[in-house]
Amino acid sequence: MSLPPWSIGVFTSIDAGLGVHLEVARDLQIPSIQLHTPHAEGRTPEAAEKFLEKLDNYGIELTCVFGGFEGESYADIPTVEKTIGLVPVATRSARLKEMKEISDFTRLLGCSAVGLHLGVVPHDTKSREYADIVEVTRQLCDHALHNEQNIHLETGQESADALMQFIGDTQRTNLFINFDPANMILYGMGEPIPALKKVGSHVRSIHCKDATWSDQPGITWGVEVPLGKGQVDMRAYLKTLKEIGYFGPLTIEREIPQDRERQKAEIQHATELLSQLRKEIL
Repeated sequence: MSLPPWSIGVFTSIDAGLGVHLEVARDLQIPSIQLHTPHAEGRTPEAAEKFLEKLDNYGIELTCVFGGFEGESYADIPTVEKTIGLVPVATRSARLKEMKEISDFTRLLGCSAVGLHLGVVPHDTKSREYADIVEVTRQLCDHALHNEQNIHLETGQESADALMQFIGDTQRTNLFINFDPANMILYGMGEPIPALKKVGSHVRSIHCKDATWSDQPGITWGVEVPLGKGQVDMRAYLKTLKEIGYFGPLTIEREIPQDRERQKAEIQHATELLSQLRKEIL
């Protein structure tokens, strides 16, 4: 299956609670998805075969599989620092092992991109802690390369400059970016459009998500809102994607699992908005 430029996508889940159910993509006739990885017991060859059969029946293409871990919490910014991704030392070894398993499962699904929130990378680039997270990222990249995959780091927890330095320091040719403009606002890490221009050469997948700024950026959360209702200028976002030469899927992410009907309605609205902007800009 070959997707046209800027095909609409949506972030989905099988069993882990993040993202919409696959049937929402089918019902809204959305042609591509990113997938939040199933729990370990769901990452079997049999499960992969069954999922691929479902994708084929629905006419949907899988473009990226995102890793995630037990114990992660986005309750507030300090909790993110303690619990998310491969940065927390206490869980790092086990999570690196699991990310390698997720990469292997992704290969079973025939997908060449594995995404994740790496976590809040230490700011002191000369520190042992920073060197350690560079090394663990190299190990993950090397495993993914063996599986003919790229690793996509999702934006938000670092500024654009810090993220580019980290990628440069890691020195791996298969390390790229999944750009989420709303996360830049939610985490207080910089205006999304200038950030996108800075990291553009490394963007290989994106999210279409919207948010409003916190009154204490970087200290308290901003607020995620429906696409087009926040402070990500979606027209400028798509124009900038065109400028940097990104024509991959426009993957909608809307995390309100507590209200599935509203979530579906807002994704449909986002699909209509993106389709209209695509028509005007592409």
